[in-house]
Amino acid sequence: MNIDGVAAIVTGGASGLGAATAERLSQAGAKIAIFDLNEPAGNETAGRLGGTFHTVNVADDKSVEDGMSAAEAAHGVARVLVNCAGIAPAIRVVAKDGIPHPLEAFRKAIEVNLIGSFNTTAKFAARLAVAGFGGEEAGVIINTASVAAYDGQVGQAAYAASKGGVVGMTLPIARDLAQHRIRVMTIAPGIFLTPMLMGLPKAAQESLGKQVPHPSRLGKAEEYAHLVESIITNPMLNGEVIRLDGSIRMAPR
Repeated sequence: MNIDGVAAIVTGGASGLGAATAERLSQAGAKIAIFDLNEPAGNETAGRLGGTFHTVNVADDKSVEDGMSAAEAAHGVARVLVNCAGIAPAIRVVAKDGIPHPLEAFRKAIEVNLIGSFNTTAKFAARLAVAGFGGEEAGVIINTASVAAYDGQVGQAAYAASKGGVVGMTLPIARDLAQHRIRVMTIAPGIFLTPMLMGLPKAAQESLGKQVPHPSRLGKAEEYAHLVESIITNPMLNGEVIRLDGSIRMAPR
């Protein structure tokens, strides 16, 4: 797909992987709509890119529907969706004081990371399916999982379960949406320098980076965005999960 002139939605686009993706697609000529709950950062990023910002809770039906309508009013029917919105709780199943993992915290991880990704995917695809775009493909959906889906560490039960669900739904959704000429891919990043890791001391960041076989450093958000662009422009990439991780396999802790 030629990105130039295409309307694109990036969830979690206010910062981190999402912001880098929004910037990369904007540079390629896409009309960007950012969905996020961080209004100050979202407005700043959208303003800088000449796009639009929409306050959207991806796990909420009405919020996503309203966001899709507003984005469509601004840019037309979106043909690219990149789901970067997510949370990363770190809670042991049983804490040192014997307290069990709060069920609400587990549920929230599933709702935001898995249900949120499915919610935006379904609503995006429904609009695109009836839009009448010609050619070999109508659009592309790219979800974000994590290497935790395969190598979940201590304290990542909720996070790994939510990202494992994203991995698991990739192929069936791609098969489901093939009749509408919509491709579906997932990226599973390793250890990336996101806002969460930026808060760690430099020594801690370097220590984490050394765990990566090659290149032995933390991933850059721009490298995730580069892969997003590659997926969009390569029509044979469909129904697959790509690990973007420098060949790391996470240790238990």
